[in-house]
Amino acid sequence: MKPGLVASADCAGALDVTDDLQQLLDGDELTGLHCFHHLRDRVAASIESINSILSAEFMRASIHDAGDTDVIIISRAQARASILMNGEDGEIKLDDEETSNYQDRLLPVIIGLLRTAKLPSVLRLYRDQLTADMKTAIKNAVAELLPVLVSRPMESDFTPGERIVDADGIGASLASKLRSLSSESFVQLLSAIFLIVRAHLVRAAEVKKAIEWIMCNLDGHYAADSVAAAIAIGAAAAETAQESDSQGGLLPSYSPQRVSAKALPFQGKANDAASPSNMSKNFRADVLRENTEAVVAACDAAHGRWAKLLGVRALLHPKLRLQEFLSIFNITQEFITATEKIGGRPGFSIRGTLQSQAKAFIEFQHESRLAKIKAVLDQETWVEVDVPDEFQVIVTSLFCSESLVSENLDAIEGNMETSYREMATSSNNSHTENTAPSIAEQQIKRADSSDLSADVTAKEKSTQNADGVEKNKADVANSVAQNNHSNMKERGKSTSQTLFFKGVGFHMVNCGLILMKMLSEYIDMNNFFPALSSEVVHRIVEILKFFNTRTCQLVLGAGAMQVSGLKSITSKHLALASQVISFTYAIIPEIRQILFLKVPETRKALLLSEIDRVAQDYKVHRDEIHTKLVQIMRERLLVHLRGLPQIVESWNRPEEADPQPSQFARSLTKEVGYLQRVLTRTLHEVDVQAIFRQVVIVFHSQISEAFSRLEISTPQAKDRLYRDVKHILGCIRSLPSDKMSEYSIPNWGQLDEFVVQRFGAEAG
Repeated sequence: MKPGLVASADCAGALDVTDDLQQLLDGDELTGLHCFHHLRDRVAASIESINSILSAEFMRASIHDAGDTDVIIISRAQARASILMNGEDGEIKLDDEETSNYQDRLLPVIIGLLRTAKLPSVLRLYRDQLTADMKTAIKNAVAELLPVLVSRPMESDFTPGERIVDADGIGASLASKLRSLSSESFVQLLSAIFLIVRAHLVRAAEVKKAIEWIMCNLDGHYAADSVAAAIAIGAAAAETAQESDSQGGLLPSYSPQRVSAKALPFQGKANDAASPSNMSKNFRADVLRENTEAVVAACDAAHGRWAKLLGVRALLHPKLRLQEFLSIFNITQEFITATEKIGGRPGFSIRGTLQSQAKAFIEFQHESRLAKIKAVLDQETWVEVDVPDEFQVIVTSLFCSESLVSENLDAIEGNMETSYREMATSSNNSHTENTAPSIAEQQIKRADSSDLSADVTAKEKSTQNADGVEKNKADVANSVAQNNHSNMKERGKSTSQTLFFKGVGFHMVNCGLILMKMLSEYIDMNNFFPALSSEVVHRIVEILKFFNTRTCQLVLGAGAMQVSGLKSITSKHLALASQVISFTYAIIPEIRQILFLKVPETRKALLLSEIDRVAQDYKVHRDEIHTKLVQIMRERLLVHLRGLPQIVESWNRPEEADPQPSQFARSLTKEVGYLQRVLTRTLHEVDVQAIFRQVVIVFHSQISEAFSRLEISTPQAKDRLYRDVKHILGCIRSLPSDKMSEYSIPNWGQLDEFVVQRFGAEAG
């Protein structure tokens, strides 16, 4: 009867028979009967057969009955059908009825494996098979999809020489084919793999859930007693097997009589570790641990394969645009989150891989921007350019309203939580819906700083005097000038003469606009990669330091005369440099406020001190430029004063008919007037007043001292001196300054006192 039960897979009935036979063999009833001497071996063989049947049935129910989900997902991807990137398409999710039916199907199998104490070992086999199937499924998906995806690359993702693939596409290695994929195609491959992994893990999670339900939550169920008995028998059998192993196999592995003996309550040993209750708890814990480890191992296998795919393209990803890298980063982040939720443990390895690639992306982008801004600065001719509206939009959206900044960050965080499908499709679809994009989408869609310099530079060259500029200088942005020009036309861009920040207009040059654009891109990176916020802040500090130092070398240090071919550094150059430095100094506190929302508290103090030092450097630089403007006027004054004695000699001659002031007074006031016009058109009123306050002090001091040393011996010389003094004082009175005398006379000073002393109070 028993072979028939085994053959018909009636494992529960077969186990009942083997239990009865085992009890007879362990008793005295069959002692001495030679005809039953092979019975023990046959019972053991039957138990092994039952375990094999139960194990095969468990594997079939847990893995092999998962259906053709992989094939369906791959077929859809091959057909270039729409694949939802958030793991919903093709997802296996059983409803309550299906879950109940599945649990009922597993119930007898689990009870049988519990009775023979084989469930932990079967779960270990299941874990190995599950991870092997996971790896195979991912491998097959890559093998099936690569030929399709490689055949439709997007060349825009690569620069010449980056694509590594044979001319006919045959014979290229798997790694080369993966590297040859566009970012869009690679995301599509990852999407398909995500769906396949999700399907396998959801199925594994259902198995885990069913086993946990059987082991822990059968209260009131008709099979509750059977499961409890099976756990007790299995725990005792496992204990017996352990003793057998420790004693060299002297005890049989499965003896119902011993099992029953161990299952009876131990009087006086309720708290003993070997008591039935403790053995059952330990056995149940062993089963649940192996049950959990199976799903965790499958997640680890999926993480490992995904990380390898990222690793193959590790050299390409840092070179992508932010939007392209973000689509890969986001789908990986979603993949990690989904698999960790199922597996119940963090994927440290894949998170490390993703973090490493994000850091490499930030570093490469930073190095490329440093090289870019250096080239832009070295070609800067310090001529004012019009400000395209795009730059004003960036400043307004990022800095000009605290509420807008808050909304901006909320939008970005919300965008991070949405599916990466939206991010990828927004970049790939040429037709967009007639809905207003969020601020985060506007930011991510902004042209890269490398694409903007050409247009700004072109506007600069249309207004500048090209004399003295080396014709063989390579334009930094020539490679993108044509495309950018056409794009600007399509967008209908308009321009303004100043860039407004908090209601204050700043005159800009090319390098200032490019720097501002770059800073907005760093802020984008900071918002989309908050875990690397400290890294971004360091890079921003570095590029701000470099820009400030290099600008100082080129303008105050006159380096632009060598690298840009300028004939001289004029007051106009200095004023424009002051405006760029002043604008950057003005936005640094806003940048700090935005960046430090993401910086960990432990790093804030150090980073705050760094960025504050940079801000102070910009303030010092601006003040030095203003001091230089005063110094220029002082030097020009001294040049004119050196020729004053020769002019005074002519004053002693007979009176001429020309009542004009001397050449000294007219030339001096002409130069002052020119400086006033330049600075008034370029600098802010408060800066102009501060500069001319110092100029007025210098004029009063130097001119009054020089006039005091003059020997005036004739009335006509005295008249001419008075005429020059009044002319110069008239110029001084007109200069913008907030300095007033007690008589409300603007710019009163030593020269006025000189007039009173030399010509009397009435003349003064």
